[in-house]
Amino acid sequence: MASLQIIVFDVCGIACALHRSAAREFLPLPHLWRPPVMPHPVAGFFNLGGHAVPVLRLDVLFGLQPVEDGAEADLYRHLILIDRFSASGTSALLVDRVLDVARVDTCQLSSVSEEATLNGCVEAEVTWDERLVHLLSVERILLAEEQQALAELGRQAQNRLSEWAVSA
Repeated sequence: MASLQIIVFDVCGIACALHRSAAREFLPLPHLWRPPVMPHPVAGFFNLGGHAVPVLRLDVLFGLQPVEDGAEADLYRHLILIDRFSASGTSALLVDRVLDVARVDTCQLSSVSEEATLNGCVEAEVTWDERLVHLLSVERILLAEEQQALAELGRQAQNRLSEWAVSA
């Protein structure tokens, strides 16, 4: 029987997942810088080895109300680094908490019609730990226009970061 490895995470009390192959790594929430006039879904940027990485808030993108907010909630939040959002390189998704990396049988997946979600971002649903989990498509979380805007914001942030680089 064929199986699939997924990353299960929580966003405002809703269980979601990504294909494990979509994520590069998971990180605790670092300090983010947020230039003025950023679109609300962009939580900010962080410096990862000299690269400005944009961080997207899934709760805002999906129109969800945060269960908890503030510094204490930030202690448990995670970033999921992904490489396939835009041509600009690595991006990160801000989630409330990564819950598990699990293996599910493909026969457990229930397909979701592309019209049932915005831009077809939910590709399937699966039951995990007695919870319904929405399996997201990384390529469809953002609309094409949003991907282009994010790439431009990433270039601007990278330019700003490069201006402050100090050679050893």
